[in-house]
Amino acid sequence: MVLRLKSFAKANVLLKIFLTAFVAAQLILPSAATAAGFKKKKITLGSKTLVVEVAESPQQHEQGLMFRDKLGPDEGMLFVFKNEETRFFWMKNTLIDLSIAYFDKNRTLIDIHEMTSGKGVPDDQLPSYASVKPAKYALEMSKGWFDKNKIKIGAKLKIK
Repeated sequence: MVLRLKSFAKANVLLKIFLTAFVAAQLILPSAATAAGFKKKKITLGSKTLVVEVAESPQQHEQGLMFRDKLGPDEGMLFVFKNEETRFFWMKNTLIDLSIAYFDKNRTLIDIHEMTSGKGVPDDQLPSYASVKPAKYALEMSKGWFDKNKIKIGAKLKIK
């Protein structure tokens, strides 16, 4: 009987340690869990062809690139919406500076903004980055990506 109680106590302690580690990992490493939920698609913009994550559902639109601590040189996220309307993006829980390009229903680039990380900024003080015209697509990339790659207003987005 004493042996069984000791074994049960050890199992209970191990279970508590495992659960604590699991919960901590979910809080500390949300980007790994986030990235797993997005499909990837090949796109072409100007002379650049790249593979980006795609946010299509309202839940994915809301999550976006939150909690990411880095993006590779040609990594980003394409937001695809059901309709064309003025779009507003903000940087809640976004740890890195980004550039955003808005595209109309014809996949023509209509607007670009440089967005500053929301790290440490209260939600009610975060700026909103609105498209100048109705948009159906938005592409978030590392800050300065569009300028560095000479992508200008009027460029066409191809989704493969």
